[in-house]
Amino acid sequence: MTYLDYQATTPLAPEALAAMLPWLESQHANPHSAHREGRRARAAVETARDQVAALLPSGGRVAFTSGATEALNWAIKGSTGAIVTLSTEHAAVLDTVAAVRTGPGARDVSVLPVRADGRIDLDVARRAIRPGLVAAMLVNNEIGVIQPIAALADAAHDAGALLLCDAVQGYGRVAIPDAVDLVAISAHKIHGPKGVGALWIRDGVDLAPLLHGGGQETPGRSGTLSPALCAGFGMAARLMVDRRDADAAHVERLWTLAVERLGPGWMINGATGGGAVANRYHGNLNVRRDGLDVNRLMSDLRDIAFSAGSACASGSGRSSHVLRAIGLSETQARSSIRLGFGRYTGEAELRDAVDAIAAAARTQWP
Repeated sequence: MTYLDYQATTPLAPEALAAMLPWLESQHANPHSAHREGRRARAAVETARDQVAALLPSGGRVAFTSGATEALNWAIKGSTGAIVTLSTEHAAVLDTVAAVRTGPGARDVSVLPVRADGRIDLDVARRAIRPGLVAAMLVNNEIGVIQPIAALADAAHDAGALLLCDAVQGYGRVAIPDAVDLVAISAHKIHGPKGVGALWIRDGVDLAPLLHGGGQETPGRSGTLSPALCAGFGMAARLMVDRRDADAAHVERLWTLAVERLGPGWMINGATGGGAVANRYHGNLNVRRDGLDVNRLMSDLRDIAFSAGSACASGSGRSSHVLRAIGLSETQARSSIRLGFGRYTGEAELRDAVDAIAAAARTQWP
């Protein structure tokens, strides 16, 4: 199997697994217990917290969660005031803001359109933002487009709002601007384990709890932490620091190879710039070919794992809301595929996989 679905999840780093194993095999203490073994477990959690924080702005605290979905729900439901977000956000944001715009304590919600390249028009954003919360994704999970988060944060602050950044796809790959107030991240998108994420909360920002109970995490999150999951997350974050330049160079080589091997007839969805200061992260290649039967393509290439959209919407029968938001027709959206690659993708295996995809696509036209 050639794995090209890095936006859905990434392979677990061997070093992250090694960091987890002692806490799964022999060290089982509750990190919130006061005895010696509990304190050892707590020390492992705090080491991981520092490792995760190394890729985040200063002046805030990392609160571990069960994943980015919980972190985003906490940030949105725990804040107050109007909410402004983008039409290309992840379902964890869009469904949550839809939930809080009705019922008791209903909040005013604005979902802003994006341009054809997938980026927000800052003038449109400035006119819409009101006191409350702005929620925006750093790197889009479906098309890899990078939003101008620093400028959005400035606009939010000018209007008396906080900026929540969904950095799940960008964490460790694209710099997170210092001006943000809240950041949601997930371990399994950076070669860590599934089931753990975090919400970074700037000092002075108060959120109402999402989960009530023991209040184990200082900002107000309740629930017993897993030292194993935290240790794996921390090691994965450390590797993102240690391997940053090597990973970035590898991704650029893979992007260039994939684009060249696809050949004519394929169109890239969304902005095509690359790197941390431009418009797109190059580990995400979302392309379409007019008339392509994606279901047939995936059936013909069962030894290649790639995607027709977000894993969270898989099986829903819906086309990608992100592709429709950038102006693609229903037919065009359904003729698009997403190739995601990174650290553990070999150049030769990517070449062979892309060649197989291009060849299989050509067989659909007589």
